[in-house]
Amino acid sequence: MATASCSSGDKVPNHLIGEHSPYLLQHVYNPVDWYPWNEEALAKAAKEDKLIFLSIGYSSCHWCHVMERESFEDEEVAAIMNRHYISIKVDREERPDVDQIYTRLLQAMTGSAGWPMSIWLTPQLQPVLARTYLPPWNKYGSPSFVSVLNAVATAYKKNPLEVRHQAQEIHSVLQRICKRDGSSVAEMPAQDSAKRCFDVLRKTFDDVWGGFGSEPKFPTPGKHASAFRSSEH
Repeated sequence: MATASCSSGDKVPNHLIGEHSPYLLQHVYNPVDWYPWNEEALAKAAKEDKLIFLSIGYSSCHWCHVMERESFEDEEVAAIMNRHYISIKVDREERPDVDQIYTRLLQAMTGSAGWPMSIWLTPQLQPVLARTYLPPWNKYGSPSFVSVLNAVATAYKKNPLEVRHQAQEIHSVLQRICKRDGSSVAEMPAQDSAKRCFDVLRKTFDDVWGGFGSEPKFPTPGKHASAFRSSEH
């Protein structure tokens, strides 16, 4: 079983401390108050009427590590995130159901997909904005992560009804796209979606060469762990 590093000094662990995913455990001692995707995090966002910042990645993703080093380990950036957002970390290999839904959202909103996924959501899980890697300062023709964090938070503080209305419009468009494509992921994922997760893994399992999917494969311990846990129920 993977465990968080013991060489964290005086750093205080966040809510990822009880997780099993190696990717999530890499973020246990970030100053960002990360939550896993669970009922506690979603209920907290609803109760406090806070926007959700959802970050989806995986252990071998280069730009995931870059964004962690540049932004998630930065105390000032973390302070902004902790003040204005409920921040949720997802390992796409452990939760392919969540990853699939927000990949479709990202493709619909930007025309492409990639990781890390950076998704802004209302407390009701309606999508506000979807991006991939964002730099700590304006470069590559992209706004900085901090500027986007502040802009979305300010918009929600000044006019939450308008932000929720626009998010509902985006969600409605996404539902129509999913319905047109015959997709089964028209709805945002529920908290108790272990069965959906297992169904996605089962459908993508390569019974000839092993692993998941048809592309060249890398070890995906999160997917295997999820499949084993699901098979126990």
